[in-house]
Amino acid sequence: MIGDIVETKQCQLKDPVDLFRSGQVVKICAPMVRYSKLAFRTLVRKYSCDLCYTPMIVAADFVRSAKARDSEFTTNKGDHPLIVQFAAKEAQVLCDAACIVCPFADGIDLNCGCPQRWAMAEGYGACLINKPELVRDMVRHVRNQIDNPRFSVSIKIRIHEDLKRTVDLCQKAEAAGVSWITVHGRSVEERHQPVHYDAIKIIKQSMSIPIVANGDIKTLKDAENVHHLTGADGIMVARGLLANPAMFAGYEETPLKCIQDWVDIALEHGTPFTCFHHHLMYMMERITSKQEKKVFNVLSSTSAVLDYLNNFYGV
Repeated sequence: MIGDIVETKQCQLKDPVDLFRSGQVVKICAPMVRYSKLAFRTLVRKYSCDLCYTPMIVAADFVRSAKARDSEFTTNKGDHPLIVQFAAKEAQVLCDAACIVCPFADGIDLNCGCPQRWAMAEGYGACLINKPELVRDMVRHVRNQIDNPRFSVSIKIRIHEDLKRTVDLCQKAEAAGVSWITVHGRSVEERHQPVHYDAIKIIKQSMSIPIVANGDIKTLKDAENVHHLTGADGIMVARGLLANPAMFAGYEETPLKCIQDWVDIALEHGTPFTCFHHHLMYMMERITSKQEKKVFNVLSSTSAVLDYLNNFYGV
């Protein structure tokens, strides 16, 4: 489960809330199923990412199964600050999961924004925005049961059609001791519609804790614009970082150095081929022609990918 477990325990974990007190906009790698794992987090941290999230983990499975813990959660001493995101619908289950990761992570996040059908059917994700009392109780339980006052408890939400309900949810979470709230500026039904940055601004103005803006941020310039539009204390990026892991360092497209870094990190971490290859497809999307994609995207072994990168890019 944990790489470098002893060293991780000995290093003094910082309070991630301090990041929001620095006066700088906090640059955050979003939780991404299959993608925001240790190797990718290691890469984006080299390129000015301040805070990383694990992919969403179902808390009940994590608590119940050692196999789930081993496959879902890997970290090491350089992987900080780190937030572990859980899907949960019962306060005690979320507490139990938080207690397991507490020695190795800097905080947990409750997913209240996933719009996928399976998650909503199970009572997870975005259906929780309609259960503000339950969210409040889950936050309060974790706050009360984790001894470490520096351990953060955050939530990630979508917005309601009626924004008053979203503000009410956020205020209940704040009263329960939530550390910060990430707002994806779309409703549960919305997928590719424009993000409601005006809604994030209203939420920010209604709260005294940090607010993180999320949705359709593809470049550092986008991040700066969204910060100015919303007043958000942090900017969370998903697909923009997949396409360009060096985005937060100001690169317009993935530099070759970043591709080389990914190859080195992925090989060192033993990243499975499919994941290794998919990341490269995303990263090279903007810098390869249609013809090159046709060749690169069907390569089927690590050695073939390495040969291709060496022959065409000198990587």
